[in-house]
Amino acid sequence: MILSIGEILADMIGTKRGRHVELECFAGGAPFNVAVGVARLGGEVSFLGCVGQDEVGDFLKAYAEEEGLSEHVKRDETRNTTIAFVTLNEEGERSFSFLRNHTADYALSASDAEPLILQADLVHIGSLMLSEEEGRAFAEWAYAFAKANGKKVSFDVNYREDIFQSAEEAKEIYTGWLSRADVLKLSEDEAALFFGEKREAELKRLSMGRKVFVTLGKHGSVLYENGVATTCPSICVQVTDTTGAGDAFYAGALAQIDRGVTDARQILSFANVCGALATTKHGATEALPNREEVKKLLN
Repeated sequence: MILSIGEILADMIGTKRGRHVELECFAGGAPFNVAVGVARLGGEVSFLGCVGQDEVGDFLKAYAEEEGLSEHVKRDETRNTTIAFVTLNEEGERSFSFLRNHTADYALSASDAEPLILQADLVHIGSLMLSEEEGRAFAEWAYAFAKANGKKVSFDVNYREDIFQSAEEAKEIYTGWLSRADVLKLSEDEAALFFGEKREAELKRLSMGRKVFVTLGKHGSVLYENGVATTCPSICVQVTDTTGAGDAFYAGALAQIDRGVTDARQILSFANVCGALATTKHGATEALPNREEVKKLLN
């Protein structure tokens, strides 16, 4: 069973209409997207997150309920729900700007997390909380508690420049997490940011005794494991919005791992299809596929 912990938020995707912009509200937050993705693929998963006592929080709580993941979505009456404004270019590539000041996404407690961690086999920890001291303290506790109880830990870098003072600050904060997770995911850009020209050697070094995934966008993905790199191409789709594609990929990868799949190419091909299908509609969760949709394309 997979436990995903971290941000659940609203992605506000804007479309320019003459002199104004129309905003559509979608459920988002990388760990929540991963949880929804695993659930739709038939995996056993739970999610722990927090929203504010406001209309956006009501929307997200209801959305999580529809996906069977609302039981551990907490409400904080003293904070607003986190909002991300998403801008898309003509190719569907996105950029983010966060409305996030003392908001609910990192208001997580050990008392809520402890029983869920004990029930899980793999604990996936979201990265957005690392930009706040309160969130970093919780993440450190969650990691230590999970490992002390024999659980595997997953971490997705999911770097968002907008929430850190600088790239240097982010690199300092992330450094420890890159070498401690049993399963790690980075994008191609994140690998370049953190490792520069030495990234291939560093990724192989990091992969000793663990799995390290690197997504390559439309070109597919790579899995580094025990110093060996396996590359797998993706499929061609009509791209509408790339928001959440990495989360869909990772949901597919984690679902395969939780099912006991060990073949690198089998994990990657399944996850690549999940990521590709997630780009065919607006919103991070709207196009997350079910297992039959993925298997149909694989066959």
